[in-house]
Amino acid sequence: MVKPRQQRPRRSPPSSLTKAELLALVEPCDNEESGTLEDHLQYARDPYMRGYAPADGPTVTIARSKQDADYPSPEEVTQPNDEERQILWSLRFAVTTRLKNREKVDLDTIYETYQRLPEPRIPYLSGRFRHQLLRALGQPDKKTSKSMLRYFAVIAEIKDCGIPLTRAQWNCGISFASRYVGVSTETETEAALKLWREMEFEAGLKGSDVTFNILFDVASKSGNFTLAEMIYKEMESRGHTFNRYHYVSLIHFFGLRLDTSGMRAAYVEMVEAGEIIDTVALNAVLAGLLRSGEEAAAERLYERMKASASGKKDLPTRTYASNRAITQALLMFAKIGRRHPSMQPTFQDVALIHPDIRTYGILINHYGVKRGDLGKIAKFVDEMKFFQIPLHGAIFLALFKGFSHHGGQMRSAWSEQRLLSIWSAFLRAIDEGVSGLEIKTWLAMWILQAFHKCSTRDRVLDIYEALKERWHLDEADEQFMIDFLSKLVNR
Repeated sequence: MVKPRQQRPRRSPPSSLTKAELLALVEPCDNEESGTLEDHLQYARDPYMRGYAPADGPTVTIARSKQDADYPSPEEVTQPNDEERQILWSLRFAVTTRLKNREKVDLDTIYETYQRLPEPRIPYLSGRFRHQLLRALGQPDKKTSKSMLRYFAVIAEIKDCGIPLTRAQWNCGISFASRYVGVSTETETEAALKLWREMEFEAGLKGSDVTFNILFDVASKSGNFTLAEMIYKEMESRGHTFNRYHYVSLIHFFGLRLDTSGMRAAYVEMVEAGEIIDTVALNAVLAGLLRSGEEAAAERLYERMKASASGKKDLPTRTYASNRAITQALLMFAKIGRRHPSMQPTFQDVALIHPDIRTYGILINHYGVKRGDLGKIAKFVDEMKFFQIPLHGAIFLALFKGFSHHGGQMRSAWSEQRLLSIWSAFLRAIDEGVSGLEIKTWLAMWILQAFHKCSTRDRVLDIYEALKERWHLDEADEQFMIDFLSKLVNR
């Protein structure tokens, strides 16, 4: 792939962004008043402004005590024999280690150790240890169907023992049900709503602001905007206050509706509310602008994000654990900043707004998969090096999808030679054990489709063998790939 000359952001002394500068990061609509966030929500809710009164929401009370949550105490657990005591010690050590350093113990080890206990297993665990186990299982490296089923299996055993779940554990279950796949559909939305109903009407626990944000997020991403508006209205009627989660979800909501005026209004209100603006919020705006066809505005926002890194060296690498800690810190900073406005600029200066792996995933998916602009893709990949961002699996997936969509045509920039260059980089990254990169069925399918579009049948078979040597798939997924390959080469 021919790479354009790298243009690094201009160096200038870093300084704290004022409210006006934060607002200026996202341009207003041309010759149009954006209006307030409430204006746009009201319009989305009732486009003809009929003004129907909303129905009263259900009134639910909470009846939970600390004794319920902490049951059983260490003295009340089922007394283990020597073998069971050794299993419990191994499980406790694995869970504690995982919560301190997630890299040292994987969740498969924890779950397999847990399953070695005789049934029913839950009575062997004290209340405190049970919460630690669920917290560990509820924080996988990535939400997948496997991690979801593992979490729900333990939840089912807890419910079978008549032990109540905490609100945080219900929220985690709802999050799993809605986010274990990359793209949310009506299926995930219905699963999340079913758990919410069970939480409120069977367990008697009223949903929190976190619960409603999860529900709003999955409804929006599944394209069920009517349901999303109902959830938002219910959240309002219960008096839940907004925080950064809700504002980012609203930005995403309006972006999916292709309503950039509403999206800008949500961003402005987020700034005015004193929330800390970071890359996550700007990525939501960037995705909405590109989805709505405002490429020029999106590229100017990207340039401002790049410029924010001027003069800053050794930009930190974001991980799953650090992302959680950073989000909690930003929520705390916003809360303190509202109480002590003079401190808000200092907190904002701590937040990073430079491009991250998600930024480049958004850009490469749009310009590569949708537009087929390989020149821009080369530019973005080159600029990733400046920010020390490795070629994550999501980036390779977008690149191979681009070749599958736009390759195989005479004099196309998406040529077999360039595809082989990407393939070589991919193999090198896999063999070097780059973090966040593994061969799953979805990625393998797009790689094979890319070579089927751009190369020969024999090359596709060679690529399949190279993938097979490096993947770690279970028997069902291996058979799926065999069937997929057979259909592909015999088209």
